[in-house]
Amino acid sequence: MPRPTGRVLTLLELLQSGGTRTVAELADRLGVEGRTVRRYVGQLIDLDVPVESVRGRYGGYRLAPGYRLPPLMLGDDEALAVLLGLVAGRRSGLMTAGHTASETASAKIRRVLPKHVARRLETLLESLAFTDEAGEFATPDAGVLLALADAVRHRRPVSLRYADRDGRRSERTLHAYGIVAHSGRWYVTGTDPEIGEDRTFRLDRIADARTLPGSFEAPVGPDPAQRVLSGFATAEYRHEVTLRIHGTVEQIRAHLPAGIANLEEHAPTADEDGATERWLRVELRAERLDWLPPVLASLDRPFVIERPDELRDLVIALAERLASHARRSDCEEPMP
Repeated sequence: MPRPTGRVLTLLELLQSGGTRTVAELADRLGVEGRTVRRYVGQLIDLDVPVESVRGRYGGYRLAPGYRLPPLMLGDDEALAVLLGLVAGRRSGLMTAGHTASETASAKIRRVLPKHVARRLETLLESLAFTDEAGEFATPDAGVLLALADAVRHRRPVSLRYADRDGRRSERTLHAYGIVAHSGRWYVTGTDPEIGEDRTFRLDRIADARTLPGSFEAPVGPDPAQRVLSGFATAEYRHEVTLRIHGTVEQIRAHLPAGIANLEEHAPTADEDGATERWLRVELRAERLDWLPPVLASLDRPFVIERPDELRDLVIALAERLASHARRSDCEEPMP
């Protein structure tokens, strides 16, 4: 038969599963009388676990928010899910407060795992492989992230102390309407009220964020994720590229996703079937152009290069190299 301490921990686990539990239900699950349940509840309260009583016909006990995190009871599958989430978060770079908090949280759970669960976890981690390289990203401050989330939810202006990629520091005011996680980094997007234009900031470059008095209306239009991706596609780079590609949005997006290029429908000519494939205008900006010819080749769709001429020369050069390789017979030695 379980000892009283074990029953108290079982009571905590039952309450953590959510909802209001009646005294009769708890007594039945613990195998004790109602007055013993009340005594166990008193012990949890003495340990600063925020248990509150609910009066009425369907009353009982439930957990209330407290000033600190109470002891947390996890089932085997729940513990594995949390640990795998920590592994995936570290791998993708989507962590806050640096890697230390993630590692200590993981270590605390792994220390108390039952042996059979620990063996399952080790087996899984040994068998697990990732197709991408581990991300080494600067992590945002948890306080900044929470302050921005509060500003987004309540539509409050927020003041940011920000350092750009060249290290120049400035203080900005932002009407923030979304936080976006993308490719291992956190971003906040919103409107700069001084110039009336959208701005996106990396959270790991924000030293401090504090809400300001007042409120604002969220703009209509694309959601925050789409705004961030559109901002990437139109960021200032060395080359501005404009193409027309004949195909479907899905065909083009498979090779030129929203974070790279903007798509705008181009009016079809009289002999084109606009119901299926159609001409789309593609605009993007890039620091280099050498990666674009292979992408256009892999698209295998008709395209027109409007600008720049340098890209047209690179595509022609790639086509000539491919044709030269294709004409070579098996007996010919490849040229160095």
